[in-house]
Amino acid sequence: MIRKLRRKFILINMLLVSVVLVVVLAFLMGSSFQRLRDQSVDAMRLALKWEDGDLPVRIEIDLPPREPEDDPGGGPGGGQHVQDSGSRQLVMVPVFTVTLDEDGEILSTKMGSNITISDSALEEAVSQVLESGANSGLLTSPRLRYLVDESPSGERRIAFADWGWELENLMSLAVTSLLMGVGALFCFFLVSLFLSNMALHPVEKAWEQQRQFVADASHELKTPLTVILANAGIVLAHPEDTVARQQKWITFIQDEATRMRSLVEDLLFLARNDAARQPLVFETISMSEITTGCALLFESVAFEAGVELESDIAPDLTIEGDEGQLRRLVMILLDNAVKYAGDHGNISLSLSRVQDRLRLAVVNSGPPIPPEHLSHLFERFYRADSSRSREQGGYGLGLAIAKTIAVTHGGRISVTSSAQQGTCFTVLLPVTQRRTRRLPALPGKHR
Repeated sequence: MIRKLRRKFILINMLLVSVVLVVVLAFLMGSSFQRLRDQSVDAMRLALKWEDGDLPVRIEIDLPPREPEDDPGGGPGGGQHVQDSGSRQLVMVPVFTVTLDEDGEILSTKMGSNITISDSALEEAVSQVLESGANSGLLTSPRLRYLVDESPSGERRIAFADWGWELENLMSLAVTSLLMGVGALFCFFLVSLFLSNMALHPVEKAWEQQRQFVADASHELKTPLTVILANAGIVLAHPEDTVARQQKWITFIQDEATRMRSLVEDLLFLARNDAARQPLVFETISMSEITTGCALLFESVAFEAGVELESDIAPDLTIEGDEGQLRRLVMILLDNAVKYAGDHGNISLSLSRVQDRLRLAVVNSGPPIPPEHLSHLFERFYRADSSRSREQGGYGLGLAIAKTIAVTHGGRISVTSSAQQGTCFTVLLPVTQRRTRRLPALPGKHR
């Protein structure tokens, strides 16, 4: 799939660049054709104004005259005579003129120094001009442009210019442009190949994460389904037993169904955030009250787990956010801390304001998390201790949801862990929201 996407990316880029090059080449050829045609027409007009004996035109170049102070010998200085640009143009363009009498007979011809024409070709050209009756035009055989000038006395002069040199110039330009275009396409192909690798790397990573996510979700759903089916099979194997006698198996089915419902709800939460469809209600709420309420709820949980819970919550701290999601964020961090605090461990919950952000920190004792696991804790279905997490009922989605909530509120979450300081999860949340955020969840997994 990624390989096909890369090919499509390169193909589209090459097609777009090819279209641009073709348009540029067409514009260049069109403008060059117009320039060459105008140059031929100007040369013919200039030839019609030339007097007898002025053709062929030659450009004369000499040294410039020296200034008196630069010529201590006082000798005669050099000179330069360069005819105007029209003369230069006439020399460059193969042009000649024909003078006709009132009856269309050729009286005289004047040839440029860079063109010769046979008598038969000359007569054919003059004949075609007279038959057309137009003052200007293009002949295909011989390949000549013509311009007619008729004097009041009835004498006509026709200037001819060979347009074959225009074709040669255009062909030379086309070949050069084609070679440059092919070279440019090849270079851009290499650039597109490099850019495709850069552009599709996040897509490839997301695709791999999606595949891993589907595999992990299928694996997690398989376990409760297997338990449910096994217990349902036991119940069906003894249809004569009463519900009271089969209560144990029915209870197992109910417990696993409840766990599976929790997993499905977590997956739906992450999927909705990935699709930016999670409904959010941003309002000004008291983060101090939310944190305090969560701490009170977890006091009994911590007591049963043999863990001491301490809190340091600054009063009257408000934030713009979704109350339900922020409450869930605090609950996830406290639940995670209780699970990993260890026997007779302790948990510290704190909430304070740091400039324009609120800082929520949950620190728990217990074995430190190895450094190689820290960067993966917020990935979905990730567990630093897989067997222990399964025993405690975790699916590895809690911290992924916590990170999603933090990112959705414009904040960030981080974790540090050491034997001396314990494991600390820190959440920084902006007090006010510059705009309503509905960001997709970053790929996250939980330990």
